[in-house]
Amino acid sequence: NTVLDAALAVKAGKADAAAYDEPILKNIAAKNPGLVVLAEKITTDDYGFAFRLGDSTLKAAADSVVDAMRANGEYQQMVDRWLPAQGDAKPMPEIPMGSDGVLRFGTAAVTEPFSFMDASRQVVGLDVEIAARTAAKLGRRLEIVNMDFGAMIPALIAGKVDMIGACITITAERKKSVLFSEPYYVGGISAIVRQ
Repeated sequence: NTVLDAALAVKAGKADAAAYDEPILKNIAAKNPGLVVLAEKITTDDYGFAFRLGDSTLKAAADSVVDAMRANGEYQQMVDRWLPAQGDAKPMPEIPMGSDGVLRFGTAAVTEPFSFMDASRQVVGLDVEIAARTAAKLGRRLEIVNMDFGAMIPALIAGKVDMIGACITITAERKKSVLFSEPYYVGGISAIVRQ
């Protein structure tokens, strides 16, 4: 029923391998000793945030947040926090919010470690952290709108949210409907097997 079910079937010897998004499999392997994600990916995909067509100001703000984090080393620290080699992700850092409006962030909180519910039922993750940092840069407060993955692009186009992210692959087809950020993570489909 889920990628976790598939990975646990591999661990139990009921399946030889399972394929899914590489960072999500890495997250599962970190919490389940005896499982390993193969180094060679089946596909390589760029992940990005999406904005309404023409919203180049918000796109530029998100891109500049990621660029600044890469330049000062915070990006790698963030990736290490959300994708540790072993164990659970570290808690979401406190990011001071502004009061000059709201940035509505649409996400599907089922893509751990990019967007998921923590033990306190708060939506957290790598994508949520970048969205929060983007809101802070703009002096806004982040409002998270949790929805089904398939509803994110229609909600963005309809103006129900300003920005979406949940391990979204940048594709030529999607670019016809939305404006993507620069890629912030290179992932893809990988396989998980018993060690």
